[in-house]
Amino acid sequence: MTTDQPPRLLGPAEIRALAAELDVRPTKTLGQNFVHDANTVRRIVAASGIGADDIVLEVGPGLGSLTLALLAEAGRVVAVEIDRKLAARLPQTIAEFAPDQARNFDVVTADALAVMPDDLPQTPTALVANLPYNVAVPVLLHLMAEFPTIRTALVMVQAEVADRLAASPGGRIYGVPSVKARFYGDVARAGSIGTQVFWPEPKIQSGLVRIDRRDAYGTDRDLRTRTFAAIDAAFAQRRKTMRAALASWAGTAAQAEEFLRTADIDPSIRGERLDVADFVRLAQARKDAGIDTGASR
Repeated sequence: MTTDQPPRLLGPAEIRALAAELDVRPTKTLGQNFVHDANTVRRIVAASGIGADDIVLEVGPGLGSLTLALLAEAGRVVAVEIDRKLAARLPQTIAEFAPDQARNFDVVTADALAVMPDDLPQTPTALVANLPYNVAVPVLLHLMAEFPTIRTALVMVQAEVADRLAASPGGRIYGVPSVKARFYGDVARAGSIGTQVFWPEPKIQSGLVRIDRRDAYGTDRDLRTRTFAAIDAAFAQRRKTMRAALASWAGTAAQAEEFLRTADIDPSIRGERLDVADFVRLAQARKDAGIDTGASR
């Protein structure tokens, strides 16, 4: 009887050798910083809580550092990579470093901001990714919106963005990303990552954020659209009271006050004091008044 051998993970030497082979020069445009520390990718996988029953969606696998660690624990990994050169090399890397798990790996060459369920060969149950910092929040929100089968998400982002995503109502960093992420479930900081584990070494710290989906508001796309529009309006002028900030969104300040009172929200409060449930009620009050609103993601 034979048992599968765990994948070998990439270290600094392997990362540089792969980059040299592919003539890859990490670019700020694509937000490329490759993790070369095995303990770091193991820690990310452990924080994600994935297991053998999970089909993991990984965004921006790059040279495959995190991918190999994911294959050690997940039932399957589906990687989405926008860089064609990197995507083409990944299957070979997996075959070399994780031959026993190669059958459990797929790579799709696509833009994560546009990828849809029909683009993937398997339906993901979890998201684990080192997201490109320049598009981290839009990618995260897009994937949570379009892939309701994702029950948990563990993403590495810029530390400041991680703080904003996990912020609670009332703080100065609480804002649009904080509220929208909470529409999908519980959001929490899951750790910090230093700069020294990357090549090239970035100038900023990184943070881990975990979302556990709750579906408290169902999967109604229209409800999400209305709620997100209310959130955007409230924080577009965050120093104003909700009555004033929502005047354009509601039609008039008086109409905004009516919606706020219907939703049991003090019109003199600011948006940073409200949680996602407040915004859902507010959006519902506007709908019940027979006023539609524009899309927002």
